[in-house]
Amino acid sequence: MVQNYGRKIRAFFLKALNAAIDGVKGTTAVHICFGYAAVIHVRPEGYSFLPEFANSPIQQISIETAQSNLDCAVLDKLPGKTIILGTLYLSDMNVEKPVTVAGRIRRALNHVDAKNIIVAPDCGLKYLPCDVQFGTMQAMVEGAKIVRRELTKT
Repeated sequence: MVQNYGRKIRAFFLKALNAAIDGVKGTTAVHICFGYAAVIHVRPEGYSFLPEFANSPIQQISIETAQSNLDCAVLDKLPGKTIILGTLYLSDMNVEKPVTVAGRIRRALNHVDAKNIIVAPDCGLKYLPCDVQFGTMQAMVEGAKIVRRELTKT
């Protein structure tokens, strides 16, 4: 929702978020969500406000890249942040293919060091049947293994 408003609301949002985590001793993370895929069918092309997190004390930023087909170049603006990389398209009942997930991980590797990526689903799996959830999570694991093997070869 923040992307629909001007700089004033963005500054307020970041101030409120920073106040919410003030004094937190553990790792801090925020999930930026376009909404459940089964419910929200129209998504913006990207996160217009993502660069504002560059100077935030938030350490990990969880983003959706599969459903929005996010241009991962925006991640260049978040140096030093750990990216919780959403790699699963959750809008249909088909189980993802590991090679598809691997491709989504590779897109981010052009902009973020591998040690700063945590592979994850785009968002919750709430609306998928259990067998599709399980198969999709298996595909995510196998996709990550494919990329890990590629990285260890270089």
